[in-house]
Amino acid sequence: MSADNQTTINKIVDIKDSLPKKQRQLCDYILKNHQSIGLITIKELASNAKVGISTVMRTINALGYENFNDLRKDIYDESMPSVSKWTLKKSLTEIQKEGGKASTLVQVWKESVNLLNKSLDANLMENFENAIDLIVKSSYINVLGTRPYKATALYFELLLGEFYPKIRQLGHDTEVIYDRILQLEKDEILVVFAFEPYTNRIIEAVKLTHELGNSILLITDHISCPIISYASVTLKVEVSEEQFSVIPIMALLDALVIEIGKRSSEESIKKLKKLEKTLLEKNITFSY
Repeated sequence: MSADNQTTINKIVDIKDSLPKKQRQLCDYILKNHQSIGLITIKELASNAKVGISTVMRTINALGYENFNDLRKDIYDESMPSVSKWTLKKSLTEIQKEGGKASTLVQVWKESVNLLNKSLDANLMENFENAIDLIVKSSYINVLGTRPYKATALYFELLLGEFYPKIRQLGHDTEVIYDRILQLEKDEILVVFAFEPYTNRIIEAVKLTHELGNSILLITDHISCPIISYASVTLKVEVSEEQFSVIPIMALLDALVIEIGKRSSEESIKKLKKLEKTLLEKNITFSY
């Protein structure tokens, strides 16, 4: 652990210019990507920063640490949100009242665009590809979300299910969630939505899935998420302290569905055309 009360990030800033070239290169990489350091191993850090593992170890020692795990833990702790993200309540109480409804609309709109831009970083794009590979190689996709994020889980299931039948919702009856997880085949995956405040049911479901040896795709808000170490792939999107929003999550899900459809485009288009024809014939959708 660090020997003083100075944050790890500030310490890196203070000493990096006094370090050899390769160690400075590593420090610069950490400073630019500190929010995702908790997602990678020491080997991945060395590879991403284009330095050797020995350089990583020397830098860790220069920062006052004995091993990478201690450094990573401190960066995790520094990334912990300082306040609870009960942002739906905060949205209702703190959005400026001046200007009436139009002001609220503009404020929410601008913050949503800001969250989208902040979410789209190199780490998300790289892990997005890994997530697609994980999904298309699985025999079945199991989806789980609780509280407000049950809606995002349902959206993903409904959108993808229009052409991709190998998907099931686990959030309909969480009383039997462990029964469902125990029935998973080895090549099935769990796609889980875990956002602060994290629920114990989500945490325990993920732990059980991991114990059974199934892969987990985690969609979350912070690298301090308590189940991040169990995930095979993590997709992290930005959240706001000022307002509650699921827009970055929905945009991510749209992209996942489109890319999965592209990977199986011929079959997907055939199923969508059949669905469209059936809905028209049954007078479910309106046609001029």
